[in-house]
Amino acid sequence: MASPSADAETAPLLIDPIIPARRHNGSFFGILSLGQLTKRVPLFEPQVKSSPLERDLVHRLDVFLMTFGCISQVIKYLDQTNISSAYVSGMKEDLGLHGDELNYFTTYFSISYCLMLIPSQIIITYVRPSYWLPGLEIGWGLVTAMIALAQNAHQVYALRVLLGLFESSAWPGMMTLFMYWYTPTELATRMGFYHSCQALGSMVSGALQVAILETLEGKLGLRGWRWLFVINGIMTLVVGLAGFFMLPDYPNQPNPRAAWLTNEHAAMASERLERHGRSEAKRITWASAKRTFTMWAAYLIPTLYIATVLAPYGYNYFNLFLKSLSDSDGTPTWTTEQVNAIPIAGGAINVIFVWIWAILSDVFQTRWALLVAQAAIGLIPCIIMSVWTSSPSTTLLSAAYAGYLMTYLSLGTAPLVMSWLSDLLPQDPEARTLIVGYSIAGVYAVLSWSQVLIWPASQAPYYKYAWQLSIIFWIVVIVMVWGMHKYEPYLRTKKDIACSLRTSAEDDGGLDERTVVE
Repeated sequence: MASPSADAETAPLLIDPIIPARRHNGSFFGILSLGQLTKRVPLFEPQVKSSPLERDLVHRLDVFLMTFGCISQVIKYLDQTNISSAYVSGMKEDLGLHGDELNYFTTYFSISYCLMLIPSQIIITYVRPSYWLPGLEIGWGLVTAMIALAQNAHQVYALRVLLGLFESSAWPGMMTLFMYWYTPTELATRMGFYHSCQALGSMVSGALQVAILETLEGKLGLRGWRWLFVINGIMTLVVGLAGFFMLPDYPNQPNPRAAWLTNEHAAMASERLERHGRSEAKRITWASAKRTFTMWAAYLIPTLYIATVLAPYGYNYFNLFLKSLSDSDGTPTWTTEQVNAIPIAGGAINVIFVWIWAILSDVFQTRWALLVAQAAIGLIPCIIMSVWTSSPSTTLLSAAYAGYLMTYLSLGTAPLVMSWLSDLLPQDPEARTLIVGYSIAGVYAVLSWSQVLIWPASQAPYYKYAWQLSIIFWIVVIVMVWGMHKYEPYLRTKKDIACSLRTSAEDDGGLDERTVVE
């Protein structure tokens, strides 16, 4: 295999993810002066307006593409995490689960998800996304509903494998589509809103479980946790069918069933790609795959993404922490309904701060600085929980509550990492698509075995090494982000650097001739 830098020779220039860096007094994050910042940030550019057609295009994308993506993401995450809600709501007792079966439910899902993810990313460049993504969603809706019929752990294992296969392309597929339809000043915000729907899915799962336990428990002879899977399955099927008409496919290959997207809108989308130095969608070939293997970004971005997922991973077990607590008389501190409801507060914190991090990233046109900020904040709850799990009898229980809730503050890294990837490789859509796949596959490959060892349900909530490892992961994130920012030119190809310089020159010299000014 060729050296990772063989196809990425660059001049020793310091390049920002979107614009060339200039260092002088009054700079922001060592990159932009206040004058340059206000010149480039759309919020401070009242004299520059897009055309009515472009504004209408963005509006329609937000109404159809974003709406489908966000609802689908809520449903997807609900279908993934409802297993945890069901586990603490009667599934454990009904199926006789007394060990680490909950961890293995995640493990089997992660293995199949990982195996299918990269093939799905390749297939989506050959099969229209408006066929592939909704078709997979309908498949996982049927599988989700079938979990309601499970009678033992082995049946759940098999269904979780199928669920992982069907869900594999949803998140990376949508992220890839966003890179084709939104510009650098729009991208992180949209990715942030989409990513925050994971938390909304988790919140809905808890709230839905509470509602089901109160209203459907025992109806038609089914326990409440079984009704959760039935209702989730029906919701997924409805959303999947809508996707055939709501997804726009690619600017150079628009969806003929999307009546909301005209030929003029598709042409404008292609023009926006060109204006911002982005290439049109291309099929992934063996040559493009080999080229991707030679890029440093193909290794650093997935590694960074994996670290940002593993570092705050303890928030997933907030409900197990709540379920483990008991009063002095031995009765549970929280009811089953409360165990499902309390983490909703954490989900709300997650949603708000994912939006904040993403919007700040687009406003200030920086990814790396906000990633470092999240990592620094994320270290605090990990240190608190390391102390509490080691000495629970001498550490206030309120510190553990605070630690779990603070963990939700640093869950906005994914939109920034993926936006950074789009900025690094604007002229190589095949590499971007593959690297998104590598990143997600890497996460699930690691989770398929690590969460059983690091976060075993049998140790909850006094994990031996989990929070200490989270501290290490956050430190890795800080070091990697700083290093990638410092040596960013060597992560880009000559073609991408030239494109960034050309785009910046157009910005400095006035509006691009294709931009419409009213």
